Amino acid sequence: MRRLVSAALALFGAFLTPALAQQPQRSECLAMANAAPRATPVAFRPAAGTAEVEITYAGHSTYFIDTPGGLRIATDYSGAYQVGRLPDVVTMNRAHSTHYSLFPDKRIPRVLHGWSEDGKPAIVSERISDTFIRNVTTDIRRYFGDDAGTDMIRDGNSIFIFEVAGLCIGHLGHLHHKLDDSHFAQIGRLDIVMVPIDGTYTMSLDGVSDITKRLRASVVLPMHRFATPLDDFMHRIGQQFEIDRRSGRSFRMSRDALPPKPTVIILDGV
Repeated sequence: MRRLVSAALALFGAFLTPALAQQPQRSECLAMANAAPRATPVAFRPAAGTAEVEITYAGHSTYFIDTPGGLRIATDYSGAYQVGRLPDVVTMNRAHSTHYSLFPDKRIPRVLHGWSEDGKPAIVSERISDTFIRNVTTDIRRYFGDDAGTDMIRDGNSIFIFEVAGLCIGHLGHLHHKLDDSHFAQIGRLDIVMVPIDGTYTMSLDGVSDITKRLRASVVLPMHRFATPLDDFMHRIGQQFEIDRRSGRSFRMSRDALPPKPTVIILDGV
């Protein structure tokens, strides 16, 4: 009898293990965004809250994220903007060649495209070292200058989200249209968000400012900064945001060190 039970359990486990392996990774940022508010004792500090990430603005839409586990991530990576050692992981969007490369350095272990070649949405949901990386797809204009909704490439862009050290870090990519409720639900909570502020090639300043305010991230990092005076962006997002202008190109941040008031950090050391 025991042998029969053991055999049955083993058979059940054989079917269960592949099924579990196919389950999507769990997003802590989505879980925290959807959870009911809880009171937290003042003296309590989760261990992950003290771990720091280092964020470096390399230029255009490329930020480097160095994690506590030693992983180096580069966003919208074309290879043109490089700081220090090669990244271990790169994310890309295909709106323009300044946001991707079809021939990245072969020494980069992981290349994550924000688009798919088969007409289906790209799906990124994987844990690499100490970081969980996922994406939320959006549409892009086929040609520069078209009105929103005209000749759009469906799911041609990805908002990438990096969950590490208790932080939820989002990169809006080459965003071409307003986000609806389903996009915000898929994004979840963001502590740090990288926002394109060119006002032309991506979105209008009013449009991207509305998105920035609704995301309510503690830290906003402007990118795609070549065309817009930063004062114009700051005027639109309103007085609820502090301005922290730094002469360097990097800063370190932990969950515990997030500013109490939403803050735009401008890195002028590029």
